[in-house]
Amino acid sequence: MINKLEEIKNKYDKLTEALADPNFISNMEEWKNAAKEHSRLEPIIDKYTEYAKSLAAKDEAYEILMHGNDVELKELAQMQYDEALALIEAQEEELKIMLLPPDKNDDKNVIMEIRAGAGGEEAGLFGAELMRMYKMYAAIQRWKVEDITMNITEKGGVKEAVFSLSGDSVYSKMKFESGVHRVQRVPDTETQGRVHTSTVTVAVLPEAEDIVVEINEKDLKVDTYRSGGAGGQHVNKTESAIRITHFPTGMVVTCEDERSQIKNREKAMKVLKSRLYDFYQTQADEDYAMTRRGQVGTGDRSERIRTYNFPQGRITDHRIGLTVYDLENFMNGAIDNMVEQLRLADQTRKLQQSQ
Repeated sequence: MINKLEEIKNKYDKLTEALADPNFISNMEEWKNAAKEHSRLEPIIDKYTEYAKSLAAKDEAYEILMHGNDVELKELAQMQYDEALALIEAQEEELKIMLLPPDKNDDKNVIMEIRAGAGGEEAGLFGAELMRMYKMYAAIQRWKVEDITMNITEKGGVKEAVFSLSGDSVYSKMKFESGVHRVQRVPDTETQGRVHTSTVTVAVLPEAEDIVVEINEKDLKVDTYRSGGAGGQHVNKTESAIRITHFPTGMVVTCEDERSQIKNREKAMKVLKSRLYDFYQTQADEDYAMTRRGQVGTGDRSERIRTYNFPQGRITDHRIGLTVYDLENFMNGAIDNMVEQLRLADQTRKLQQSQ
């Protein structure tokens, strides 16, 4: 581990030197990549510095214990030695996790897709609440939210909602939300007071870069149609809505959020690229597919990942067995603790696999 940390320190020092060179900034793209890597390595270097100090403190105390004659000084040295050992053990575990290979998608923006599952109108209403929850969490994280496709029911539920989240390390936090979310509560339409169970599907796709997914225009069928909606002067007057069909995979993407046909096409293409990126990557990389099927960070939409029980005010994540009794705040975007626990569980699993 020390050799690996020394390699990282050498790389970090070279990046620090390069970023301070005025000539290096002339290539802005290269400079941005170097700054990003420098920022990624910085926490590892900080922890390594702490670790090195703990090792030095342990060695210093050991020398006194082995060769010192002063009784009081040796007592202090024993305390320092024990404290240093405890710190070293904790710091080594942290460093092992930090040295795990990062997910190549962690820094990417995401496309989120929410669809009503079993439960009819109640599923759609809960889908709308999940969308609100994620958008409130995005506001807390200072991420940008952009709607792409909104298929809303008359009662305000969601049949399908597609939107993008942009900002710092979005995928690293949102990737654990993919899967089936189950809600248990008494719907407003229930006259007998019975608890109903409904489901909503959430998919989180890393936004694809242009260089990653190449799309042949010959493989696309692009249709235009008039937007639907609750009314307004721009609805149903112009064919601004876009439907794109990708023949090789059969994927269909629609967008009618913008008044401009050009903007709707741009958004639809962004969603299509992200779906294709996810599709081809899963096909080509079995390790990635296994991760998606795993209990943490799953993308398998047939798996129930979380239950929201309104009568008891609790949320249970079935992948890590964590139950939180704070449903109201959770639904208002306070999901960071759950996200962090899922991230730690994922890191622990990866660490166990690497060992």
